[in-house]
Amino acid sequence: MSTPRHEFYETDEKLTLSIFERNADPEQVSIKFEDRKFSFTYGDKSLVLEPLKGQIIPDQSDYSVGKVKIEVRLVKAIGGRWGALVGDSPDPLTNTTAYAPPPSQTRPAPRKKNWEGITEEILGQEKEKSTDEDPNVGGDATLNGFFQKIFADADEDTKKAMMKSYQESGGTTLSTNWEDVKKAKVEVKPPQGAEWKNWG
Repeated sequence: MSTPRHEFYETDEKLTLSIFERNADPEQVSIKFEDRKFSFTYGDKSLVLEPLKGQIIPDQSDYSVGKVKIEVRLVKAIGGRWGALVGDSPDPLTNTTAYAPPPSQTRPAPRKKNWEGITEEILGQEKEKSTDEDPNVGGDATLNGFFQKIFADADEDTKKAMMKSYQESGGTTLSTNWEDVKKAKVEVKPPQGAEWKNWG
């Protein structure tokens, strides 16, 4: 017995199997449908698919013999894609426990969020800020242009003060007073309500 060339495509409801056999005599084609098994015999060719990847409904499954191929339509008992013709996946109708979710593990009850507090906090953060509190108010481009102008017109001490203060503070402080800045490292001063974290 040899295995005929075959291929399949499927939808969630049905799997269509094409068995390529030219000018097959319908009288000689033997096909049997079972819940998890499909059998085809024609002359010296045989194709047995067992166990089928999913369960079928034998009474609703059928086939037709054409000039080039025999087309078999397997109606699925449970919708969904198989991805293959055969497989040892559990039988969804007789072995329902296989599809039951695992027993839930005891988890601590989630803490309830204080939504009112969170809302107030967010609204508080969204209040209009002045340029003193947040240098980005008014747009980055305007601000950068302003700082570039100060830097371009500044003397050497002012430039050094600006660069040292900006770099050492992680961009949170910009000083033009070299006398103050040269004495010690410039502290990081994040905007009000923010927390500084060193990611390096």
